[in-house]
Amino acid sequence: MNGKGLALFIFLWLPMHSMAQGFAGLGSAAEDFAVPQRSTVLQFPADHGAHPQYRIEWWYVTANLMGSDGIPYGLQWTLFRSALAPRDGQGWATPQLWMGHAAVTTPKAHFVAERLARGGIGQAGVTADPFFAWIDDWKMEGPDFNHMRLTATAPEFAYDVQLIAKGPLVLHGQNGYSVKSAAGQASHYYSQPFFQVSGTLTLPEGQVPVTGSAWLDREWSSQPLAQDQRGWEWFSLSFDSGDKLMGFVLRGDTDYTSGTWISADGTATAFPNGAFSAFPLTRHSVAGREVPTEWRVRLPDKGIDVTVSALNTDAWMATSVPYWEGPITVAGSHAGVGYLEMTGYDN
Repeated sequence: MNGKGLALFIFLWLPMHSMAQGFAGLGSAAEDFAVPQRSTVLQFPADHGAHPQYRIEWWYVTANLMGSDGIPYGLQWTLFRSALAPRDGQGWATPQLWMGHAAVTTPKAHFVAERLARGGIGQAGVTADPFFAWIDDWKMEGPDFNHMRLTATAPEFAYDVQLIAKGPLVLHGQNGYSVKSAAGQASHYYSQPFFQVSGTLTLPEGQVPVTGSAWLDREWSSQPLAQDQRGWEWFSLSFDSGDKLMGFVLRGDTDYTSGTWISADGTATAFPNGAFSAFPLTRHSVAGREVPTEWRVRLPDKGIDVTVSALNTDAWMATSVPYWEGPITVAGSHAGVGYLEMTGYDN
């Protein structure tokens, strides 16, 4: 995208996503966009694709990796779709905007890149069957959603890894209907948390073969936050036992929480507001913000009482809409690894 096109994209993107109420404007009214319905039954593979009638959507991969050099790494690949109007279209007439984020985190460095695109001209998009998500030359593709190749390139880093699912899809909330506030805001939300990963990172010091695990989140909505909600903490925890936990805290006048316990066999149990909790323990100064990078996380119904700590406290995503995201280690009642995303710390 040339400089003029980039400026236009940011001009169109920021009024809705940064200057509007709430993180990324996600608490503003849905207007004529589709709204998630509790009665909706998710359909696969169709729902792996895009939903242009909704305002916001993402395909979100995070991975905890170990290098052949014995060093732990984190990897992120995200494709966001945002709509200026509740429809699709051809060429420059489309109201669909796309943004990609890619990152690699090491114990000593955090590399970030961003891509921006307009839909309808072939620069970015998603098809469901066979699965193909792309923005420019960044790609996630495969014959189906269980077997995919994930690639990204940037001036300071690149990666090329294979994702192979070893468990089922997990629907959050009530059959994929995930409530986000006491007022009833919601999204459609599911994950594939059982990917095994193998491939190569390319870093300034050279190539590193890596293996590990990855978690893919899929979510779409038109107003997923209430008007008083300013941001969130999202945790994905993979325990050494094979069990997993997704939990989030949406910060507002009164915090709202939700969690999903995922047994090693893929059986999911949804927990309502208040069952999952996270308390900041240590804060770190990064990019002029004070960000909590060590947390106590609890889900008493499953005996979870753990401390999660950032692999690299400087994992700040200095992108158009900035946030913190990076790999974490888990210790306490259970041990493991995971990922932490924190938004709403941009001012």
